[in-house]
Amino acid sequence: MGRARFEELVSDALDEIPPALTRAMDNVVVLVEDRNPEDGALLGLYEGIALTERHSDYGGVLPDRITLYREAILDICDTEEQVVEEVAITVVHEIAHHFGIDEETLHELGWG
Repeated sequence: MGRARFEELVSDALDEIPPALTRAMDNVVVLVEDRNPEDGALLGLYEGIALTERHSDYGGVLPDRITLYREAILDICDTEEQVVEEVAITVVHEIAHHFGIDEETLHELGWG
């Protein structure tokens, strides 16, 4: 699957996030890269300061980054349908980190 189609799937997954949640997201950008340079099997990564950790002095910082790793996701999927599902799961998982939900809780909720 080419990069343009993959980015379209990421956009579609973001469109499925409930509007109340997207309105609550603040200072965050979603990116697509081929692979994480430190862990080539990583599907997605949230880097930033979760909303639950921001205080009154928060400001003037670069946006948080949610990165989806195209090649790693494609490696674990056999069909486009599986890619669509994995992209959606990874988007929700990384957005949850933006809201301060930790890895353990995400696994308990079935979004691991």
